[in-house]
Amino acid sequence: MKVNKYFVHQSSYVDKGAKIGEGTKIWHFSHIMQGAVIGKNCIIGQSVTVENRAVVGDRVKIQNNVSVYGLVTVEDDVFLGPSMVFTNDLNPRAPYPKHGEWVPTLVKKGASIGANATIVCGITIGKWAFIGAGAVVTKNVPDYFIAVGNPAKIVGYMCECGYKMRNIKHPVESKTEYKCQKCGRIYEISLSGVKEK
Repeated sequence: MKVNKYFVHQSSYVDKGAKIGEGTKIWHFSHIMQGAVIGKNCIIGQSVTVENRAVVGDRVKIQNNVSVYGLVTVEDDVFLGPSMVFTNDLNPRAPYPKHGEWVPTLVKKGASIGANATIVCGITIGKWAFIGAGAVVTKNVPDYFIAVGNPAKIVGYMCECGYKMRNIKHPVESKTEYKCQKCGRIYEISLSGVKEK
């Protein structure tokens, strides 16, 4: 008899053919569909759906009421806040279904997406980026950038540790070095983006 090395609450469904990594926990009323891939040590909250052709990395936290649709890729260490929304069709029409020909979306390593945010398909959320609660993201968000509002606008920069880079206006006028006041990481910030040194 094969023993699963992950936990599934008795109220949830995992379809045959879904791949789930060791140590992952799937909580109440969730559905993991055939063809979905979920990595190791993830937390899948209440009423979450992960569809066919969706890929979720390791150590991802998906809070309640989130649907990870087909062609959405979520890399390692990402946080998806309660009731945030992915889309996968730029121009949906009920009588004209796309039959799986959707637009891919990528959320890179360590990014955080706040509660009730909407991510329009076809974009990339950069590594360690931070999307504020309720934001509507219609364009790519670079690594370490903070985006808030509707439509979302870049308002600053976020350290990997989750501490806002203080006293730095966006956009910077010249190349700037920044040391995080919380964890001590050092970054170089310029018009071309943010890089850890």
